Amino acid sequence: MRGDQRAGTAVVVALEAQVRERLMRTVASAKSEVRAVLRARIVLAAADGLANGAIARELDVSVNTVRKWRGRFAARGVDGLRDAERSGRPKAYGPEVRVAIVATAASAPPRPEATWSHRAIAEQVSGTCFAPVSASQVGRILADLDLKPHKVRSGLTRRDNPGFWQRASEACALYLDPPEGAVVLSIDEKTAIAARSRRHPGRPARPGEPARREFEYRRHGTVSLVAALDVHTGEVLTEVITRNDAATFTAFLERLDRVIAPSREIHVVLDNGSSHTARHTTTWLAAHPRWRVRWTPPHASWLNQVELFFSALTRRVLRQGDFASRDDLIEKLEAYTIGHNETARPYRWTYEGTPLKAA
Repeated sequence: MRGDQRAGTAVVVALEAQVRERLMRTVASAKSEVRAVLRARIVLAAADGLANGAIARELDVSVNTVRKWRGRFAARGVDGLRDAERSGRPKAYGPEVRVAIVATAASAPPRPEATWSHRAIAEQVSGTCFAPVSASQVGRILADLDLKPHKVRSGLTRRDNPGFWQRASEACALYLDPPEGAVVLSIDEKTAIAARSRRHPGRPARPGEPARREFEYRRHGTVSLVAALDVHTGEVLTEVITRNDAATFTAFLERLDRVIAPSREIHVVLDNGSSHTARHTTTWLAAHPRWRVRWTPPHASWLNQVELFFSALTRRVLRQGDFASRDDLIEKLEAYTIGHNETARPYRWTYEGTPLKAA
């Protein structure tokens, strides 16, 4: 490309093939900005030899606009078609104010408050800086830094547990490669399941509108459940319990011990719940040597596969269920378990994206 500025003549624009193709792509693209398309058309028309007035009439712009972008392109090429940098409005607050806002947001709020608001940060910072700061300005500065003092994410500090991976691998190995002829069970309790009924009937889903559920409800008590999942068949045995203690738990183990053939070993995965680790339970296990326990690591009860059954039970029955009484809740829990066992299959459990168990 070249440009010549002669007295009384327009700047001459000549395009190399590669530059012309680039400008034509800009004009043809639906994603191009309107201003970029206009400037590209001005340059293309100028390269075709049209006068400034003719270009202005064709594109419905002023002659000065044509002259401006024609001259910029001739002087700087494609880069000349970009907007010039603007100084913008000067910052009202210096870096010391921003630092004070960040330091305040990252500190503990004054007693007895538990979290900072934008207004509280503004009041705190205004008392330490020369210029007052508004709550909206605090919000803009924090948003620019992606700092959200009002949001808290729950977490759990991992205990120094050198046996974590050993326990986890033992449970997974039991799922993958059980001893010959053994029964592998995953056992746990689901406690305090609320039997609640809605005060008024809901409304089913409609096209474009989700189902509606009454907010108010009546309480009819709670139900607790103990369940044993046969890991390699997917079948579940459940029992409603009135207390979640070691005596109740060992009574459930006694029931299982009677229905499983005496010749078979029983390997069970348990978490560290108090009813599982109590002296009464450990004494019972010691008196029944065919029962072998794999303990999940602390805070890793998700390694216990019966939690998958409880998760499905919650989604399918409990979360949106309506229970007229405690007995109604118990009946629906038992009906779900029976239906589950009729089509039971092993769970396809995954670990870090790799199937832990085949279907």
